[in-house]
Parts: sequence; structure tokens; C-alpha cells
Amino acid sequence: MYKMIAVSALAALCVAAGCKKKDDGGAGGSASPMTKEDKGADKAPESGGAVTINGSGSTFQKPYQEIALDTFTKANAGVKINYGGGGSGKGRQDLADQVVDFAGADSPYKDADLAKNKGGDVLYFPILLGAITVSFNVAGVDKLQLSAATIAKIFQRDIKKWNDKDIAADNPGAKLPDADIVVAHRSDGSGTTDNFTKYLDKAAKDVWKLKSGATVEWPSDTQAGNGNPGVAQIVKSTPGAVGYVDLSDAKASGLKFATVKNQAGKFIEPTADSASAAGDGIDVKDNLLFSALDPGGDAAYPITYQSWVIVYAKQTDHAKGAALKSYLKYLVSDAQAQLKSLDFAPLPKGLADKAVAQLDKIQVP
Repeated sequence: MYKMIAVSALAALCVAAGCKKKDDGGAGGSASPMTKEDKGADKAPESGGAVTINGSGSTFQKPYQEIALDTFTKANAGVKINYGGGGSGKGRQDLADQVVDFAGADSPYKDADLAKNKGGDVLYFPILLGAITVSFNVAGVDKLQLSAATIAKIFQRDIKKWNDKDIAADNPGAKLPDADIVVAHRSDGSGTTDNFTKYLDKAAKDVWKLKSGATVEWPSDTQAGNGNPGVAQIVKSTPGAVGYVDLSDAKASGLKFATVKNQAGKFIEPTADSASAAGDGIDVKDNLLFSALDPGGDAAYPITYQSWVIVYAKQTDHAKGAALKSYLKYLVSDAQAQLKSLDFAPLPKGLADKAVAQLDKIQVP
């Protein structure tokens, strides 16, 4: 299924089994294509070398995790990687409690919560960019254009009919039905919610009233679904529904989604390419935190967000730490080639290079 097979020497595993060390390009060696001569090099030691790594969190990045970990573990027989969803909030809490070895999250820890992390300081590794769609299910409407202000009014229930004058103003000449709008949102603590509401807080700051965060006090007449797939299911099965869903899940569910007006005044379709355009020129902090929301540029999709893998800077287990470091390098390097097939955007090269360089900050005993 995959043209590219990850290969990692995982020196720590060999040390544990007493095997001869091979040249792997460093402790955090990248998984790389395997030639015929390399057959068998991907096999971890059968005794003393088995490692299990657990992660949880973002449902947004889950499709990428599933493909990447499958490819990586097939090339590294001594390593098992589990990734459960549950939302970004769950991932951050699980890591804070040391229930998992890494968290997937679409938004970072709040500064006030960092001291609660039982394992000490954390490192953020960006792994992808992607679009949040405004998906809809409206009979007789296949195309829809929406501005930030109109989206804000819809989701805070100021607009309750699909033929409302503000929606009509965004869609001149369109035939819009006199149908009720059903708003769907996340029920769990979610990075998708955090980024979607931060976008509205920024792009429709004079209209948006519900503030921003991983959880929001939505109006009582709205519906809640667990994870991106849960919101997608509500939209798909409910006439008149609208919800915010990441592009990968929206396409997998066969949903229709709006083009959204960007800063340049263009209505842009959410795609991997328009999400990539949003990543051009982003301001990245030293700790690799950034936001791709509401960027400039004619081709940029405005509701583009990002996702990180979060790990403890100081690892406590030698073999597990080395395996985790190697998997991280794979996620930010070779595995990036698989992102566009999942409707995600790869990291800009400069950011990917910074992520690889930051691997040196992981302390493996």
C-alpha cells in the first residue's frame, strides 16, 4: 500500500538486545526508504527490545497518525505504537498525568497548566496543517459562500434560517430555502473548537460573542457530537445542519462544505493546497508554536489550523525514549509525503527543519 517504508535502526533497542550497532545517522535516526539489501534491517530484536509507545488526543491528526504508525511499526518489528483519539484536551491531560508517552493536540497547554505536568517541561513538534470546513446539509444547495461575520451569526444562533438576508448577501443569485438551521459542534474538549472559535474571535471580532476555547458555552438549541467524526455524522444525517469539521473527515463523510471569504476578499475552497498557502509566512515562536488562522494572501484558506505532537523533554526510559524520538523524526520528515493524500498540508520546509533540529532537545537517559 505504501511506496515508502520507514526504516529506523533504533540503537537503544539493539543495545538492549546486545546486537551490533549499525550506522543510523544518530540516536534520532529518520525512517528512510528500504532497499532490497536492507531487508531484515527493520526488524527489532526479539528479546529485550520490545517497546510500546502510547499516544492520545487530536482526532484531527488521527488519520495521519494511523498511516504513519502503521508504516513505521511494520519497518520496526520491535516497536508497537498505539494512538487513541478523544480530543486535544484529553491528549494534553493524559500526557500531564503520564498516562501516555505523547499527546496529539491542535492547541497548546495554557501557561497556567504547564506546572501541572508530572513529567516536567514539554516540547511541541508541529506535524501538519489542515482546513476546518463549514460543512452543511441543505436540500437544493450544493454551493455556499460564507464570510466570517455570517459564520459567527450562524453558530451563535443570531441567524436561524437558511434564507436569511446575511447568507443571501454572501450568495447573490442563489436560491436559498426557508429552512431551519441546525448547528452542530463538538461535545469534547477540542483543538478544532479552539481554533474555529479563535478564527471567529479574530476575523469577526465585532460580531462573535461566545469567546474562544477548547470548550464553549454553545446555545442550548444546538447539537453536540464527539470528535470530528461525531460532528460530521450529525451534519450528514440532519436536514438543515451545519457544523465545523476538519477537511479529511468532511470528505470521508461525503459532506458539502462552503467556500470561506479570506482577508483578501476571495471566497476560498478548503483544500490541502489552500491550507498550504495559509502556512506561507507564518510567524513561528522559538518553541515552535504558531497560528495559521486568518492569514493574508489571495490563495489562503482562512480557517486553517495546525497540529502538534507534544512530548516530555526529559524521557525516563532509554529504549522507549529513543523509539519515540525516531518516530517523531519520521512524522516531521519522510512521512510528510503522505499528508496530501489525506487532505492535509505538509509543513513548510523551514518549519519542518526547525522540528527536526528540536529533536536534539529530547533527553534520553
